[in-house]
Amino acid sequence: MFGPFASSRFALTLRRLRSRFGISAPRVAIRTHLPWYWRALSIVVLSGVSLALVGWIYDAGQRFAGFHQGASEHEIAEMRERIAKLESELEGTRKVANSSESRLRIESTSQERLTAQIRALEEENTRIKADLATFESLAGGQVGNAGLAISRLQIVPGGGGQYRYRLLLAQNGDKKDKEFNGMIQLVATVQQGKETVMMQFPAAGDPAASQYQVNFRYFRRLEGTFKVGAEDRVLRVEARLMQDGAVKASQSVVL
Repeated sequence: MFGPFASSRFALTLRRLRSRFGISAPRVAIRTHLPWYWRALSIVVLSGVSLALVGWIYDAGQRFAGFHQGASEHEIAEMRERIAKLESELEGTRKVANSSESRLRIESTSQERLTAQIRALEEENTRIKADLATFESLAGGQVGNAGLAISRLQIVPGGGGQYRYRLLLAQNGDKKDKEFNGMIQLVATVQQGKETVMMQFPAAGDPAASQYQVNFRYFRRLEGTFKVGAEDRVLRVEARLMQDGAVKASQSVVL
């Protein structure tokens, strides 16, 4: 449209119609109106379906990878039950072991006590036999001139130069009803290096001399200790029964 007609009213009206209904007309969308609650319900349904789908995909992935939470929890429960059962069995075994150990310890202690008692009884039996032989010899008159005798002299070495002595004193004859009062004297032959010396117990002025004093009527068992140098060696010991400075009876033993 050119010329005066292009600016006419008809031309303007025609251009408006073209702009509204022609190719260049604006697009119009036709939508169906839904209430808000239907929209909310559809959103909830879609969300639930999505969550279920996600859970199924996660569970399928765990199964495909060889790990399933339900199965693992079941296995863990079984393992815990097994552990509890094993701990119970272990506790019972420990109690049985402790009971057996206590019983064995008691039996071992009882056996040691019985062994010690048997050893003590054997030693006592030997001592009684020796005493009997001594008394028989005394009854047969095998005593000294004064009716006194020393028998069963024993010297037992200990550590650090210490020695223990044991002996039996007896009185027989006419003076057996009278109490004897005197002392025991020990004379030891001691090797000190390359020299041999004589040592007397108790020594002169020994404050422990009272321990060697003896008094008895029929017989008396006597024991004690004496000590020499740690490096010295006792070769021989003579026990003397002394009264008023005189030797009434004696007995010696070689180590």
